[in-house]
Amino acid sequence: MNQHPYHTYYSNLTPIEKKSSPRELFFKGDFSLLENGRRVSVVGSRKVSDLGVRRARKISKFLVENNITVVSGLAEGVDATAHKTAIELGGHTIAVIGTPLDKYFPAANKSLQDIIAKDHLLISQFPVGYPTTNKDFPIRNRTMALISDATIIIEANEKSGTRHQGWEALRLGRELFIMENVINENISWAKEMLNYGAQILTNDDYDDLILDIPYLTAKADYAF
Repeated sequence: MNQHPYHTYYSNLTPIEKKSSPRELFFKGDFSLLENGRRVSVVGSRKVSDLGVRRARKISKFLVENNITVVSGLAEGVDATAHKTAIELGGHTIAVIGTPLDKYFPAANKSLQDIIAKDHLLISQFPVGYPTTNKDFPIRNRTMALISDATIIIEANEKSGTRHQGWEALRLGRELFIMENVINENISWAKEMLNYGAQILTNDDYDDLILDIPYLTAKADYAF
């Protein structure tokens, strides 16, 4: 396990980014994935539908094909699908977890977590021995939004924890895309996010919208 004080390497923070950033990051794997290129979070339901799985794979595949690192939270459902797709297609992925690096949650993703820690990048803001609680997962979403140039919500329900990342992305000035099916299902928080700058992602325009994502967290913003 390695450790970086967050403010040691992340320069030019805006006041809201500084307020939202963790004091330190613990990591295993290739830290350069936090230095180079664009990163996009792909998030959504743990109990994902078959259609949601296909959408997560399609979006993650497109990101990989365009040399964009896939970021997610190593949960079941959409998260695991996004990570696995990136790995299977030879892309890069970052997992931001809500537990210390030596814990596996869910346990079913142990082998996936080990692969990411070895060949990609696994990060946490919680030190070994930290007593994990439910509140740590929304905190994890804040960090995931912070290190990503954009967030894409694939599938969600009214009570989904995904909403935390959506609001954080908007608050931090990051791009937020919500798949059309989420809006069509009348998820109240998703519709409200459209009033604050979120965009609807459809099968017809996802490629153009994703390719237009700006480099908000590129290497020039880091100082080692």
